[in-house]
Amino acid sequence: MTRGQALLLGLGVLALGGIGWWGFQASGLEGFTPGLAASALLTLVVIGWTGSYLFRVVSGKMTYMEQRRRYRATYDARTDEELLARFEALSPEEQEKLLQEVGQANRDGADDQPGARAGGEGAQPSELAPPTP
Repeated sequence: MTRGQALLLGLGVLALGGIGWWGFQASGLEGFTPGLAASALLTLVVIGWTGSYLFRVVSGKMTYMEQRRRYRATYDARTDEELLARFEALSPEEQEKLLQEVGQANRDGADDQPGARAGGEGAQPSELAPPTP
């Protein structure tokens, strides 16, 4: 929010207060003090804000949690791409050695190609990555 927007917001709130006072006068609620009206409005705003906060907490729609999910998805995608590129840049012998070190190579030694597993699929970068805490 810019300073100009903050000033306009403040002027808007001030104008709403004046319009509210004029509205109370026009409706015949002259005994209704502005302090009481401000307290009631503030109470309603706080209750509404607290309710929305609790709803976001329970539903998992909090800003931090959403940012973390987006960051993690982007990080995983980039890491997988980088690991796959590094793995493919290795020679077949180095790929086989790496797969044996991490326990992904076919145990019976009947690999048709380096990096192949028993089901005929190559190892995925996410399978080669160390587990994340």
